[in-house]
Amino acid sequence: MVELLAPAGSKEALTAAVESGANAVYLAGAVFGARAYANNFDEDGLREAIRFAHLRDVKVHVTVNTLVKDTELNDLAKYLRFIYAAGADAALVQDLGVARLAKEVVPHLPLHASTQMSVHSLEGVLFLAQHGFERVVLARELSLDTIRHIAKASPIEIETFVHGAICVCYSGECLMSSMIGGRSGNRGRCAQPCRLPYQLIDGQGTHVAAGDAGDFLLSPKDMNTMELLPELIDAGVSSLKIEGRMKRPEYVSVVVHAYRNAIDAHYEKHPHEQAEEDNRALAQIFNRDFTTAYLKGNPGRTMMSDLRPNNRGLLVGRVQTYMPEKNQVKIKLSAPIAMGDQLDFWVKIGGRVTTTLNEISDARGKRIDRAEAGDEVCISLPQPVRTHDRIFKVYDAKLMEWAKTFYKTASPIRRIPVHATVQVKLGEPLVLRLTDEEGHTGVGKTNFLAETAKNRPLTQEILEKQLQRMGTTVYSITDFTLSMEDGLMVPVSEINEARRRAVEALDEARLGNYERSPLSKAKVSSREIKPRRREMTIPAIAVNVANLEQLEAALSGGADEIVFGGDSYQHQPVTAGMYKKAAALIHESGKSCVFNTPRIVRQSEIEKWRGLFAQWKSDQVACCRVNVHHVALLSIAKEFDLPFQTDFSLPVCNHRTIEQLALFGAKQVLLSPELTLDEIHMLAAMTSFPLECYIDGRMELMVSEYCALGSFLGEMDKGKCSMPCIGRNNPFYLKDRKDILFPIVTDADCHMHILNSKRLSMLPYLRWFREKGIHKLRIEARYETRTAIESRVRLYKDHLQANYASNTYTETELRKIEGEDITRGHYFRGVE
Repeated sequence: MVELLAPAGSKEALTAAVESGANAVYLAGAVFGARAYANNFDEDGLREAIRFAHLRDVKVHVTVNTLVKDTELNDLAKYLRFIYAAGADAALVQDLGVARLAKEVVPHLPLHASTQMSVHSLEGVLFLAQHGFERVVLARELSLDTIRHIAKASPIEIETFVHGAICVCYSGECLMSSMIGGRSGNRGRCAQPCRLPYQLIDGQGTHVAAGDAGDFLLSPKDMNTMELLPELIDAGVSSLKIEGRMKRPEYVSVVVHAYRNAIDAHYEKHPHEQAEEDNRALAQIFNRDFTTAYLKGNPGRTMMSDLRPNNRGLLVGRVQTYMPEKNQVKIKLSAPIAMGDQLDFWVKIGGRVTTTLNEISDARGKRIDRAEAGDEVCISLPQPVRTHDRIFKVYDAKLMEWAKTFYKTASPIRRIPVHATVQVKLGEPLVLRLTDEEGHTGVGKTNFLAETAKNRPLTQEILEKQLQRMGTTVYSITDFTLSMEDGLMVPVSEINEARRRAVEALDEARLGNYERSPLSKAKVSSREIKPRRREMTIPAIAVNVANLEQLEAALSGGADEIVFGGDSYQHQPVTAGMYKKAAALIHESGKSCVFNTPRIVRQSEIEKWRGLFAQWKSDQVACCRVNVHHVALLSIAKEFDLPFQTDFSLPVCNHRTIEQLALFGAKQVLLSPELTLDEIHMLAAMTSFPLECYIDGRMELMVSEYCALGSFLGEMDKGKCSMPCIGRNNPFYLKDRKDILFPIVTDADCHMHILNSKRLSMLPYLRWFREKGIHKLRIEARYETRTAIESRVRLYKDHLQANYASNTYTETELRKIEGEDITRGHYFRGVE
């Protein structure tokens, strides 16, 4: 049976998940989890949580899915040992360095690839399977057909999200939160900039989005796959994952209960009789409206909650009249309301008005506790609203009280059936044996020896009644086998004690399934990449370009290396012929050539890139190496024995990740742009491996399968995009509430890329990079004009040479040359 995997952001949510039907939960300790603001578990709480779940045959997956810095590796090693000893069933990881360390310190702990790894093809899954992963959580951007293709061919388990919030960006590929606010989503501290308002404007400042578009152009609806659940199960998926570690426990209760019902109905091959009720509960507990995301294709604007980024609730009626003299409103109901419910009035002018119902009157003025669909009622409302304003119930008191029963009752809701065998003989202890359906047994005996009764002898009825009092244990006795001599007596207190001992013994027997083999005391192996003093050579300048015109400009400016191709920001494909011509031009200039690849390669595009790699290998195309962004193309580069380097979307924040990528065969790594200069200094001191850093250009903040241009200008929701991004002279931007502009560009495969509002510039700090032994400095030039590229590359080259001969530029001169609209990224401020 497929696993139903639920979020547990708190002890209460854990109980709610288990009692409402989850087969497994995912949670975090106090550190290294990608939801740092959840009410995560301390060490004692985590041990208790794992014991609680395991007693009920529920697995616990611990999230260790943040990017980790070198200063945190020792603590991480201790933490991995702790969660292993505590009994965690798996660790979810994003950082390849974390995976490497885990394989050394806890080699028997199963590893799951987090959705933060952004695995979106079978090739990525197969590569991770070859390197010790036992499960992959697929990216949420995949279609049902692609998931089916991957699941059927995968040698390891496949997990997919089925319900909850959706990231608009490919998970693990987002820098928007950190670049805007210093809070890194890759470190568990996402500030959710996608839920903020933005306007879509063109280069002339004109608001160009469709007239009925809302302001929340990056805010997706919530995922709901109830209608597609049978197809997902039949596709061969191993685990169905509910998002929501930041949600309240009542949310967990309702969502898990609904999906449990649907899954059971599918396997039992009977109609899901509670489907309508469950769907209504799912919408009521929390929704931004619902979508099946990309499972059935790209839905365009219909996937977006652009009018409102938070909970919508359920429509319950419209305003008929507002009576200011009474501070009351008369409403016509389309759905039930009751005392304690919370209503939102969507006011045409002025946003919304919220009230909690503490008084309801029917049409005759009589006080009532509840009203039904079709009723006309009056309620108190101190703020004015208008006729026909819509009314939504955002909090259902009755539903919430029901949801609380899954975690607030003292006795378990889901009990484990056991068979009880009781033996009572004169002069011997009463022996109680409890056996569960898996054959685990717990035995309890009385200290008291059964004796002849003087008054009331022990009967089967009395004995069964006493033993059935299982109280707060997880067990329920379903049947008895009794062997008892007549006329005997055993005190009730002794029977209770025997029951307690049997339960305790059965607990330990069941927990024995999860016993861990002891950890080796062997030290962690030494690094394969030995630290040594770096040579203070002048770093090479590499320039990232996407077309031949940009390439020629970079060469004219004096670039040492060209990173050519990959994602074009002009929605133009980079063809095999262009790669070949680029290589010829670069080598003719005596420079180094790197072939770039896209950040995202859909399953349908994999063979195209395999063909290109094969051509590059067989034709002996003169490229130094291939620049890869994810493990799928990394694996194909290895398949064709092509030298490769990695980009920042295979993030490197610690020397363990460098080691792992080096073992995979990488020749160079581009360091994470979320590192500070000091952190880079520390990292560079630990390895002689070639390192590259970004120093200039518009950094990508997001890459998304969703395209705001196609969705709100190109009518993508009607079946085919009209390509509004092609043939325009004016660029497009997202303008935020502070009037800051973020450029939007699209690649040839219709992915949307959102660029930073400011250009990164590290011009005054080139000496620093040399002194730390950084091998190469990257300029991102795909968004720049030919003139800008040539002048900027020449500026960096000249300054590098001048800086090391004699410092000819003053601080004031440098800042004037750079311009005002620049940023230093995270090189000084870092990230949380």
